Amino acid sequence: MLYATLRNKVEIPMIGFGVWKVDNETEAPAAVVEAIKTGYRHIDTAAIYKNEEGVAKGIHLSGVDRSELFITSKIWNDDIREGKTKEAFEDSLKRLQTDYLDLCLLHWPVDGFVDAWKDLIDLYEAGKIKAIGVSNFKEHHLETLKEAGLMAPLINQVELHPQLPQPDLLDYCQDEGIQIEAWSPLMQGKFLDIPAFSEIAEKHGKTPAQIVLRWHLESGHVALPKSVTPHRIRENFDVFDFSLDADDLAKIDQVATGERLGPDPDEIDF
Repeated sequence: MLYATLRNKVEIPMIGFGVWKVDNETEAPAAVVEAIKTGYRHIDTAAIYKNEEGVAKGIHLSGVDRSELFITSKIWNDDIREGKTKEAFEDSLKRLQTDYLDLCLLHWPVDGFVDAWKDLIDLYEAGKIKAIGVSNFKEHHLETLKEAGLMAPLINQVELHPQLPQPDLLDYCQDEGIQIEAWSPLMQGKFLDIPAFSEIAEKHGKTPAQIVLRWHLESGHVALPKSVTPHRIRENFDVFDFSLDADDLAKIDQVATGERLGPDPDEIDF
């Protein structure tokens, strides 16, 4: 495993296991057990995924001690708008059957995010969260926190992949000491339609998915691939024994179009 070190010296595994759209009752427990057995130690969930209980069950069934895991959850938009960040956080702890989180994020930059951020800072300073951050924040949202005189997030989790590399946001976050995490790191499967990844994969004796994930690692991103299929879970973790060269990276650079696969944070209505 490779680790990124946050500004506060907390280390975060750079390949995490995402569970968006993973069913709480059946898929989440089995997938989390498989992921932990494979070697993942970073699990990324959220209140709105409605599978925190399933994640907790999978962690329990894995037999791995809580202290060895890095668990992330997120405060949903309704709770941000309604000023219920602290209550939502406690509810997530109960569902995850833990007394702390390694990382808690504000899920989207909706109305009320400045006050919600103040609440997360309170929880962080109280020792209930090892690291705090935001998700789907653009530069101007981060500037709003800065202008309010508040601590900068330790992490910004955003849609990021070869098609949407977000160089300006990356530069901003690097300057501010904010670690980037990538959701939909595998482009929701669209990498399979791009010949460059197959060509590079053949060259290295790897799969196209492994090439994309290796690109994230070498770009300094924490990546959160998601699968419920055991061999895909293992495949997505097997990315630490090779590296990309300058020609590979140049080919991948040509994939960028700037097109989003998910919502624009400035245009959300949920």
